[in-house]
Amino acid sequence: MKISNASGLRLGHSVAAMLLLLTTTACSRGNVHAAAPPQAPEVRVAAVVQQDVPVFSEWVATMNGYVNAQIRPQVSGYIIKQEYKEGSLVRKGQVLFEIDPRPFKAALDRAKGDLAQAQAQLGKSILDVERDTPLAEARAIAKSQLDNEIQAKRGAQAAIESSKAAVEQAELNLEWTKVTSLVDGIAGIAQVQIGNLVGPNSILTSVSQVDPIKAYFPISEHEYVLAQRSNAASGKHAIGFFGNSLELILTDGSLHPQKGKILLADRQVDSTTGTIRIVAAFPNPGNILRPGQYGRVRVETNIKNGALLVPQSAVEQSQGSYQVAVVGSDHKVSMRTVKPGETVGTMWVIDDGLKPGEQVVVEGLQRIKEGTTVNPKPVPPAAEGN
Repeated sequence: MKISNASGLRLGHSVAAMLLLLTTTACSRGNVHAAAPPQAPEVRVAAVVQQDVPVFSEWVATMNGYVNAQIRPQVSGYIIKQEYKEGSLVRKGQVLFEIDPRPFKAALDRAKGDLAQAQAQLGKSILDVERDTPLAEARAIAKSQLDNEIQAKRGAQAAIESSKAAVEQAELNLEWTKVTSLVDGIAGIAQVQIGNLVGPNSILTSVSQVDPIKAYFPISEHEYVLAQRSNAASGKHAIGFFGNSLELILTDGSLHPQKGKILLADRQVDSTTGTIRIVAAFPNPGNILRPGQYGRVRVETNIKNGALLVPQSAVEQSQGSYQVAVVGSDHKVSMRTVKPGETVGTMWVIDDGLKPGEQVVVEGLQRIKEGTTVNPKPVPPAAEGN
């Protein structure tokens, strides 16, 4: 089949027109997309707050019983019974161990027999004196005989007092075969077993009074001097270290629900460490805290006037430096290096790098960088406080 030159020319013009139309349409669409400006990322911002804030100090503390009683027997013998459950709460006077009482019962019976014998001897001496007194006055017997009988009477009276003391001691020894707790507290693991021979030098167990419980923590000599000085100072912002309540932070980061107080400072500074030991006490309902447990005590030691605070979420740490994204009046971001101080709740004190009233980004930091134009939205008051 043959196509004429005129027909081919018309077909070529049609194809060219279609290609031109498609190219024009594609370019128009590209120009539309290129003309649309990028949308500024939305971020949450909060204002830098200036206010007086309390300054807290923390120290590592070790728990110990308010009273730690070592349970020792006062007599020697064989353990025949353990009357308490290890690790349980025991009461003062509660029997913990029992020593074989049979030798002590025998000793008591012997002491009572000696007392009865002494009483009988005294009775005979009294009769002798009463019978021979008138005879000696009548010179029917020698006066020396009466004198001997009077002295025998006094000796019998002394023997009775000695026998009474022996009976009392035997009764105590028998009573001490039941080893009791000296305080209310938590009883530890038994250090002896049934059948062991024990004596006054043996430690059977220990009982610790843990409500309240003591906390020991060392502070430096410098901190102690400052605390004493501020404790004696007068003024609106003077902080009394020894008069403030303490908080106890447990090893899991939780806060002990009961606040404590400082009881005393040790009598001397440890020359090897340059610290002085402080003793505090915390209520411990339920006996949750135990001797030997570690924690951190926190106490208000100062007030920082006019401190600048930002939410902790506004501060980013990178390679040992801290940065905050500040949004200017032109909505552009400026990455600012800052010097953070203490934390107060969910806020962070900034010692250097910010000014009061500046807006800092608290949400959306991952979407911005230096010079980014943003759409700032204030943080709701409830979220800013949390």
